[in-house]
Amino acid sequence: NPRWGFWKCFGALRHRGYGWNHKRVWRVYCAMGLNQKRRTKKRLPDRPRQPLEVPAQMNHTWSFDFMSDALYCGRRFRVLNVIDEGTREALEIVADTSLPAARVVRELEQIASVRGLPRRIRLDNGPEKLAQVFTDWCEDNGIELVYIQPGKPNQNAYIERFNRSYRTEVLNPYLFTSLSQVRDLSAAWLISYNEERPHDSLGRIPPAEFRRQITGEVSTFKLCA
Repeated sequence: NPRWGFWKCFGALRHRGYGWNHKRVWRVYCAMGLNQKRRTKKRLPDRPRQPLEVPAQMNHTWSFDFMSDALYCGRRFRVLNVIDEGTREALEIVADTSLPAARVVRELEQIASVRGLPRRIRLDNGPEKLAQVFTDWCEDNGIELVYIQPGKPNQNAYIERFNRSYRTEVLNPYLFTSLSQVRDLSAAWLISYNEERPHDSLGRIPPAEFRRQITGEVSTFKLCA
């Protein structure tokens, strides 16, 4: 029973009639390598409340978050969603079985190679978002990290609202048999979300159209019949 822990093992030995004291049992327990790592709660630094006011401009503030779901066979997968809060555009939807911090950095670099880097990123206190490889990348690129307060998802309302739309329009309606299906449907939905789907907070125009209005970019997107 390697997961019992010391005192449970000691109590079981006493129950079986062995009279060894706890010091002797502890020495043998450690010599056998049975002592378990103590789980301690990681203490987060104080997070001030962050206002949600975002200037209506491209690349001022990005936010990203993770979601989880399962294929029809029961295999779990995760989804990384990245949005631009200023234009409300969905920048990327990445689905895979594992999305560690190094993978997050690679995906953000790929977005930045096309769109440019943001001034700051709003995010919660998940382990991938506190990882050294991610925070070092942001520091090297001059990106401010705006962490919300623990247990206050409303302070990250833009990405939370996007997650709900993605959940109700993609993840919930379909039974996926493979990751490629998740990726294909997500890619098609991302284009529709940015180019066709009216956004109430942008005056009922799609996010990409709003970006083109504030940047003066000419649209080349054509709706399919």
